[in-house]
Amino acid sequence: MALLYSAPCYSLASASKLKLKNPNNLLSKTNSSTNVHLRGLPSYGNGNVYCSLIPKIVKTGVKIVEAPVVSLIDGLQPAIFTPPEGDLKKEDFPPDFLFGASTSALQTEGRGDEGGRGKSTWDFMIQASQGKKAVDSYNLFKEDVKILKETGLNTYRFSIAWPRILPNGTLESGVNQEGIDFYNKFIDELIANGITPIITLFHFDLPVLLQNQFYGFMRPNIVEHFKEFADLCFEKFGDRVKYWGTINEPYVFGSYGYKMGLPGDLKNDPLGPFIATHHIILAHAAAAKLYKEKYQKSQGGKIGISLPCKWYMPHSADPKDFAATKMQLDFQLGWYMDPLTRGEYPESMRKNVKGLPEFTPSEKELVKDAFDYIGINYYTSRYVKHTCTVDAMSGVINIKYAEQTADDEGNVVGPQAKGQEDIYVHPDGLKNLLLYVKTEYGNPEVYVTENGMPDKPTITGSVNDMIAQGKTAELEAAFYDDYRIQHAHDHLVAVREAIKEGANVKGYVVWSLMDNMEVGAGYDVRFGLNYTDYYDNHKRYPKKSAKWFANFLQAENAKGSNN
Repeated sequence: MALLYSAPCYSLASASKLKLKNPNNLLSKTNSSTNVHLRGLPSYGNGNVYCSLIPKIVKTGVKIVEAPVVSLIDGLQPAIFTPPEGDLKKEDFPPDFLFGASTSALQTEGRGDEGGRGKSTWDFMIQASQGKKAVDSYNLFKEDVKILKETGLNTYRFSIAWPRILPNGTLESGVNQEGIDFYNKFIDELIANGITPIITLFHFDLPVLLQNQFYGFMRPNIVEHFKEFADLCFEKFGDRVKYWGTINEPYVFGSYGYKMGLPGDLKNDPLGPFIATHHIILAHAAAAKLYKEKYQKSQGGKIGISLPCKWYMPHSADPKDFAATKMQLDFQLGWYMDPLTRGEYPESMRKNVKGLPEFTPSEKELVKDAFDYIGINYYTSRYVKHTCTVDAMSGVINIKYAEQTADDEGNVVGPQAKGQEDIYVHPDGLKNLLLYVKTEYGNPEVYVTENGMPDKPTITGSVNDMIAQGKTAELEAAFYDDYRIQHAHDHLVAVREAIKEGANVKGYVVWSLMDNMEVGAGYDVRFGLNYTDYYDNHKRYPKKSAKWFANFLQAENAKGSNN
């Protein structure tokens, strides 16, 4: 999804009471000695990328070098690749490791009304009235499967649009058979091409009528409605789907997205995020329990949830910054992982959030262990600083924990992404986050369900028109995404190293398969391995990064191929 977020900032009585299970877990190894964590980072966008495709013989003095070359589109200069440092290879990962790409229905499927689909609370972002159709995957899903296979990816994480299956949100109001048929065809096409589907049941697109009638996740009614929607999906698709994700990025939706369409008094309720999140956790757990009890034995699948999290590091060696860092992790990752592994919210939340909902004994039993795997969506890292302000006139002392992009010596967490200013690239953050989950939460089965790199190239026309007009520089800026290859390489290295240290990581899924409508950023920001031509019927074209993945994964089309 790539919608960035910050953990809430709260005034606290004291940070000294926080207990750190293992403070060393909060420190990146790259960060363990002074002024070293930037020196080892690659320079993004420097053009140094590897792709073993067509060797081009280049004479440099007395040496003869074989430089791999790939032609992406007729009319553009062939791309020449040189390798980054490192020995990353597919064989570094277990034979059953899942390598995939991720998207969501809201961002890819289409206008929002085709095929009998009902209205979603976030449909306005598609901009259908301006001719935008997300990337029209509703009609081009076979093309999506084709590029997955050509890239060598063995899994595809996508979502089912709730209003496509239940246009008015409830089973009682009617099932849209056309929607059922669409997803059946999609799933069958994936499986026929050897691609494992990972299906997310809810990726932000709540049916409007549920939002209007029950204020969405602000009312407990949503738990039963989500459970019946999940039940229908398990029944219709579960014979072929072996990986289910209930709710994507509940932290993002529970903190911000749930407000869509709410009246002002509910939208501005300071307890709103905690109430919405409480119902999200219960909805997830109800669906997970249903699957485990009714379907898992016969269908043989797994169910989990995808949680977004930055990696956090202390701003300085001050113990208060260590406490602040643990607090920040509690309020983002622990908000969900503690209930799922321990049956209750983190101690820091229970102590400091007045009015925090509580789980009843039966709800604790429902929530605890309500997963087979955990998905981690990781994009960036931050330092965390403990600050204290005193208002001498009122006698009020405020202690806050604030995110920082640099530490106390001015070392920036990593290079800033060109396409989204909130993303600072820090591959070590992924490794340390995976190891933190291992240590703090009993080493559950984990999949990196989102990780990606944005760009924001200037595009003024269709691919064909720009080539005809000689505007090849625009296309090269978008297609020759060397920084994205370096990003994927370095984060895969981070995953590999986490596995070596015992993290139970089973897959890596990049965001995203193709450029699409980015929530909060529209169509200008591009995360895709494949280029989407919004000026020419959403045609897809592979970028350098797609070719690199094909070569890394040893896809058939990458062996001795130049296209």
